[in-house]
Amino acid sequence: MRKFLVVLDDSRECLNAMRFAAMRAANTGGGVQILSVIPPDEFNHWIGVGDIMREEARERIHAHFDVFAKWMHDKQSIDPELVIREGEAVPEILAQIREDPEVGVLVLGAGTDKQGPGPLISQLVKSSGNLPIPMTIVPGELSKERLEAVT
Repeated sequence: MRKFLVVLDDSRECLNAMRFAAMRAANTGGGVQILSVIPPDEFNHWIGVGDIMREEARERIHAHFDVFAKWMHDKQSIDPELVIREGEAVPEILAQIREDPEVGVLVLGAGTDKQGPGPLISQLVKSSGNLPIPMTIVPGELSKERLEAVT
């Protein structure tokens, strides 16, 4: 089964990327894999404190995932898979793509502020010619109705 890989983070545009991935998966018989990357610099503390912070980060990720998973299941009949990795975002995204041969499309949400589409998109576009799969960039301002129309 082809999976749409979407990155879960705290950005507003993440919501449209999640919606797009779920709708495309439902319309094409695919699946959704949600990837969350915990940056390493969050844990540069004493060992005990770092372990507690890592666990708290995982709890936050699971709480966010549960919200998206419920919506995907209720609205699109999709049961997404959660993957949590630790490290720098772009290398971990690329590693996940390489390690899971079922991942067929990377879906990212573009930011809407004047600073550009966001750091992930900016970094991944530079190496997009070498990506082993297509990358779909979903505009952050796209309405639900327009998302439904294009999926």
